[in-house]
Amino acid sequence: MPFSIPVGPVPITLQTLGVMLAPSLLGAKRGTLAVLTFLALVVAGLPLLPGGRGGPAPFVGPTGGYMLGWVVGALVIGLLVQLMLPRYRFWPGLGANILGGIGAVYLIGVPWSAVALGDELLAGIIGAGVFLPGDLAKAALAAGIAAAVHRAYPVPPAGRPVAAVGAESSGASGASGASGGAEDAGGGGGQDRSA
Repeated sequence: MPFSIPVGPVPITLQTLGVMLAPSLLGAKRGTLAVLTFLALVVAGLPLLPGGRGGPAPFVGPTGGYMLGWVVGALVIGLLVQLMLPRYRFWPGLGANILGGIGAVYLIGVPWSAVALGDELLAGIIGAGVFLPGDLAKAALAAGIAAAVHRAYPVPPAGRPVAAVGAESSGASGASGASGGAEDAGGGGGQDRSA
């Protein structure tokens, strides 16, 4: 059963951490698809939500807008992260998480929740304030994890295969590179190309 802290009709969960991490690590397309896959599994009935809930019912309740906001938030985070690659940095990553993972999610989730509960929008905004400190902490944690992962596993420049980047960084030459064998066979003049 997923971990949650019940706070009224919308619980505090760590699922938003996943919504921020997926696009921070996978980019806009794959990160958004990861979130959509999670939501599809929920709709299919897997008990992945707090309280072991699943199926379509949670999407029409007070949490439905937040879950739909996850998709938009993942897309926003992913697009902002892709702008800063190949060098992911903590502070811009934190900004992306705040804009997408909090701003976009709240923009859809708060009004939806207010309507579902029959509250005024202002009451919904004030009620969402309970979640803000935790969401800011999750945004910082996601940015820190993403920065560490991107530092350990850097994204290769566009248009360059990962194998070639790995061969260059390991100091390998000739036949061990992705295209090294063809260069050696083509009469490279015996020159050492592994500078």
